[in-house]
Amino acid sequence: MKLAMVSTLTITALLAGCSIPTAPSAVSSLDGIFSEPVGRSNATRIPNGKQVALGVLYSRNTQANRAYLQDYQANAGTGFGQSLLVQPIHDAYVATSRPDLAVDWVKASLQRQFGSVTVYPDMQSLKAAKPDVVAVIDTRSQLITSRSSDVQAEVSAHFYDSKLNYIGTAQGQDAKAMSPVWADFKRSEEIVADINEQQNVQVRALQKFDRSLNSLLTSPTDKVSMIDSHPGVKLY
Repeated sequence: MKLAMVSTLTITALLAGCSIPTAPSAVSSLDGIFSEPVGRSNATRIPNGKQVALGVLYSRNTQANRAYLQDYQANAGTGFGQSLLVQPIHDAYVATSRPDLAVDWVKASLQRQFGSVTVYPDMQSLKAAKPDVVAVIDTRSQLITSRSSDVQAEVSAHFYDSKLNYIGTAQGQDAKAMSPVWADFKRSEEIVADINEQQNVQVRALQKFDRSLNSLLTSPTDKVSMIDSHPGVKLY
């Protein structure tokens, strides 16, 4: 049985009364983490392998992004998605807004490259633990709303030596501008396909991150470091 056709006018009326989360504004990936200038490490490669301990900090962007996705997913369960009364659409919103998709993926990727990977709540705890290498994880997402179908995902890991001097950055990003999800009289299966694309964007960004990470860990950092040319990221 084919899914029912969804009326744009009906959907618009339903969405008008719902609060659909929008992506938070981005800040510097180092904001709130370093209180003193960051220098460049003398290391030409990032130490990695079974004997290397990696300490991880999540940037303010990553923390805000996770809260945004939790809010987005909650609204899909009780707000705009549930109001549509079309279960596949509701399910698509929930499935494509997993709050921990990026951080779980990145942590798994790092665990394949380092002997131990420990996430610390703050810089004070990390300094006390004295890991061999430090990584600041920065993730950002922009998902579909009733007003925009432009989707973006960015993820990066900025690496520092044991003295907190910068070594290099691995990153991945992807974006897609789609026609409005609720335009014209799309069938519900077409709407589901559009919503599912926002997860594809997130996954492609993470796959690019993995390729960048592999390159960073196997090449001299002066050839693969991207932090100096990355907009909005400063060594401070």
